[in-house]
Amino acid sequence: MKVTLKRLDDAFHMQATNESGNTLETDGNPEIGGGNKAFRPMQMMLAGIGGCSSIDVIYLLKKQRQPLEDIDVKITAEREEGKVPSLFTKIHLHFDLKGDLDKKKVERACALSMEKYCSVAKLLEKTAKIEWSYSINS
Repeated sequence: MKVTLKRLDDAFHMQATNESGNTLETDGNPEIGGGNKAFRPMQMMLAGIGGCSSIDVIYLLKKQRQPLEDIDVKITAEREEGKVPSLFTKIHLHFDLKGDLDKKKVERACALSMEKYCSVAKLLEKTAKIEWSYSINS
């Protein structure tokens, strides 16, 4: 795995490029001179856990032949106050699924992702309490 970063301005705005040529941008907090032009690194961590876990949930439900029509993941987090570095202490993910889905299969897919498969969750759980919930909308 390889990612490179290139500075886009004279402050903190950067573009990351992966081996496939896909890009994303990051920026610093305006409090330190960032331009608020892109995700900050800790926001990308939350997007990472949401992306990783949603891939797991989609994959597991597909294997169980569940007719998933859509999925949204809402993530909230708390960080240590007054510390540098300021690590996450609590992260909550809410999976909002749409389709004619079996509740037990959805709950099992979410649990397997968060407790076993999601690499980002396994990394973040070393400093943060990770909780999750779900809802199904037919």
